[in-house]
Amino acid sequence: MRRPSATSRATSCESTGSSARTGGRTFLLVAVLLSSFLASTAVRADEGAPRVTVLIAYHSGSGHTEKMAKGVADGVESLPGAHALLRRVEQVTADELFASDALILGSPVYWSNMAAEVKTFIDNWQFKFGVWPDLKLKNKVGAAFTTGGQVSGGKELTMLSILAAMLGNQMIVVSGGGAFGASATTEGTSPGIDEQELSSARELGRRVADVAAKLAAPAHAP
Repeated sequence: MRRPSATSRATSCESTGSSARTGGRTFLLVAVLLSSFLASTAVRADEGAPRVTVLIAYHSGSGHTEKMAKGVADGVESLPGAHALLRRVEQVTADELFASDALILGSPVYWSNMAAEVKTFIDNWQFKFGVWPDLKLKNKVGAAFTTGGQVSGGKELTMLSILAAMLGNQMIVVSGGGAFGASATTEGTSPGIDEQELSSARELGRRVADVAAKLAAPAHAP
């Protein structure tokens, strides 16, 4: 049997090396293309998720309303694409108020009514932020939550007074966590904020974010 010549062996080695290099380049190209495809798919999926900001403004003297506000924020952010902006009423700026897709306003009950700080915030919609005559809050989603010491100490009246101010500004008012919003009884047999009340706060936040996202999404052709 004739042995292969040195030239033949060299040619075979070169061919094998060339094939390996070609295979390596092909693999690298496929990997790059696959990575690019996955990245573009992720971007499209991200673009498809509604991006909404929900402003949660509140006053809290004892910390109970603040705890409910944090529960509302957790509910908002349980919806993909939704962002909760948590602020005390005196911290809210005009840009934050007008740029948000929704406003959830919380107050403790003082003498069967909202806290003075919350009423001042509502008054400042005009006096400080100038909502009229352009109706700058029109079609923004609105909701309310409250805390009170007694079972029937004015929580519903407080929420309704907040919602009335929103309706006067032609906002889109929704409820959640309860008939008029989320509420908590902080004295008596249920001191502080319990898990059931926090759950109602989360439910309110989630529902407001969901409604705001639906309104923010582009209309689909039939």
